[in-house]
Amino acid sequence: MLLQVAVFCLLAVLSYIGVIYIRRLAWKYKIMDHPNEGSSHSISMPLGGGLVIAILVLATGAWVANEVDWKRSLIYIVSGSIIAWMGWHDDVYSLPAGFRLVIQSLIAIISIWGMGYFKVITLASSSEFQLGMVGIVITFLWIIGLTNAFNFMDGIDGIAGGVAFSAGLGWMWLSLNVHNMFAFWVALAIAASSLGFLGHNWFPAKIFMGDVASTFLGYSFAVLSLIVSDQRGDALLIGTLLMWIVIMDAGVTFIWRLIKRENIFSRHRSHLFQRLVSSGYKHSTISFLYIFLTLLAGYLSHIWLLGSYIVPPLIFAGLVLIWSLLTIHAARLRSGDSVSHQSDTGQALNEERIDLS
Repeated sequence: MLLQVAVFCLLAVLSYIGVIYIRRLAWKYKIMDHPNEGSSHSISMPLGGGLVIAILVLATGAWVANEVDWKRSLIYIVSGSIIAWMGWHDDVYSLPAGFRLVIQSLIAIISIWGMGYFKVITLASSSEFQLGMVGIVITFLWIIGLTNAFNFMDGIDGIAGGVAFSAGLGWMWLSLNVHNMFAFWVALAIAASSLGFLGHNWFPAKIFMGDVASTFLGYSFAVLSLIVSDQRGDALLIGTLLMWIVIMDAGVTFIWRLIKRENIFSRHRSHLFQRLVSSGYKHSTISFLYIFLTLLAGYLSHIWLLGSYIVPPLIFAGLVLIWSLLTIHAARLRSGDSVSHQSDTGQALNEERIDLS
């Protein structure tokens, strides 16, 4: 344990120091995130601080590559590097969405070839469900979906780094339970480097993560389930559980925008965390909430692995209930703000009429 703690602290410190250097480069070369209709900030901010996260995690993965089948470790390191490289270029040059999707699809195919796919789903100690060839499609969509879902979460100060930190802790614990040390060290590097990054990204942020890390982290969390899937048949569902707040926020928003026939590639402020901020909550409050909900998911994964038949459906039903209550709360706050605005407008008009008379 002494080695793990020492490496964790070292990576956190390196991350903190590295982000200082990246921030200076971002200012020097004008790598900035400028406000737009989908932004939650009002001034231009340095972008790409998450480059340090990707570098430290990939370096750690290379250091412990022999802890797992060489093909899996090599595929992760190479594919993760490509995802991070593309994210960095998107931060600097703003790549077309179609091009990014094509590259992500190729990476997903390569990952399935090198790491395998989900063949079975196990609900704790209950029956196993064989997926057959459908598992390939599910795995492909899982990698593409989570890569982009986590990218969508990088919208307010501290939220993406905080969720990455807490989910990394969850994967550390799970990896130890299945004795997969490669996954453990990758998860440790994610948690430690995200913590160091948060030193600059917590409200009020001095630099943003950028696609270089948000897409890389989404990809990493997706394939960690593949890396440990040989040891556990329920790796997909536990991976879903650890990322449930990300999946729910991005997934529900995506579906709702499709129903409303909106351009899914356009900027927007429809995510739950964005609506809560628009309703008056501080960035730090919402980020703390998402961190807590991710840590809760990590604890529930522990209960899941105890093997109770009744636990899995209760967990997902409970999390859906939490999500529903938060959504209703955000809608009521926005409705109240709208009524208040209309009332103020009406009062101003009445005062204007009085003045004119």
